[in-house]
Amino acid sequence: MAEIGKGGTAGKLAISVQKRLTRAQEKVMQKLGKADETRDTAFEEMVANFNKQMTEGSKLQKDLKAYLMAVKTMHDASRRLQDCLADMYEPDWFGKEEMDAMKEDTDTLWLDYHQNITDKSLTSLDSYLAQFPDIKARIAKRDRKMVDFDSARHHFSSLQKGKKKDEAKIAKQAALLEMAAPSWAQGLISAHQVAQTNLSFNQAEEELGRAQKIFEELNVELQDELPSLWDNRVGVYVNTFQGLAGHQEKFHGEMSKLSQNLNDIMTKLEEQRELNEGINHSDSASSAPKSAVTNGSGGDLPPGFLYKVKAVHEYAATDGDELELKIGDDVLVLAFDNPDEQDDGWLLGVQEAHWVQNKDTSAKGVFPENFTQKV
Repeated sequence: MAEIGKGGTAGKLAISVQKRLTRAQEKVMQKLGKADETRDTAFEEMVANFNKQMTEGSKLQKDLKAYLMAVKTMHDASRRLQDCLADMYEPDWFGKEEMDAMKEDTDTLWLDYHQNITDKSLTSLDSYLAQFPDIKARIAKRDRKMVDFDSARHHFSSLQKGKKKDEAKIAKQAALLEMAAPSWAQGLISAHQVAQTNLSFNQAEEELGRAQKIFEELNVELQDELPSLWDNRVGVYVNTFQGLAGHQEKFHGEMSKLSQNLNDIMTKLEEQRELNEGINHSDSASSAPKSAVTNGSGGDLPPGFLYKVKAVHEYAATDGDELELKIGDDVLVLAFDNPDEQDDGWLLGVQEAHWVQNKDTSAKGVFPENFTQKV
């Protein structure tokens, strides 16, 4: 049994080698101009479009994978940065819980963004490109079968042209044989020679029919598929980039909200720090001897003033009895003539610069206490 198997394999190998030799000889004859070649300009254009489409799709796939790798790199960098901030953020600082939650939300946002692009854009593109290797192999097979068809066609044509010559030759030879052979054998000899010629001709005709059928089946299939595949590329590109744009818009929109939240927390943390510093300064001033409390220009706090504050926010006066504030202004606080006139959260004072220059309180006005800090 093993020997039979080896024989079958050897037979297939011999047939394959013979086909390759025949195709090689046919291509040489075509290049030398000694044999015509089946050409289909429209199909050649389809193949050119197919190759262009496959190249573009492969490049898009490669660049999209590179983009995803960049997203992953940014995700890793963002996670490390968020971890660093969370580790440094002390428990008594403003927004500690919000900061921890924001860290988790940011990580989830990056994960979702990467996964959505992979599932919706890259996977779809991979499926689109998966069909190209099979079609490419069938195009190559069609080319080989076209050479086989041309070879069979040329062989049949040569036999067809030589048939008449052979028939004439056979007839001449038969005439000579008939003269020498007995009368009963003359017809058999002639019939045998004609049968031998017809056998070769019929075999060549059958081989041509088989080669033509195989080639035309592949040719018709590809002529149906290639234009449809070429048209489908537009939809693939649209879906890929529309999906990518949608995921980008959603990701950056959500990330913008988290960034704004982070900025708000940092702003309030700075205000907390400034407030704590103001309280510390106030405690130091209240525990110091009276002679140590000055107006900031080297002398003691002027008589009649309760204490001094510094503006930490700008305040635009909206009434004639209000005091305009700019960040950094020093204000000397006065007592209300009538305590009942004082509203909660409001102080009465005069700009220290005005007092130093004019030594009067004519420019005094009320202002919101929470826009200032004691100094």
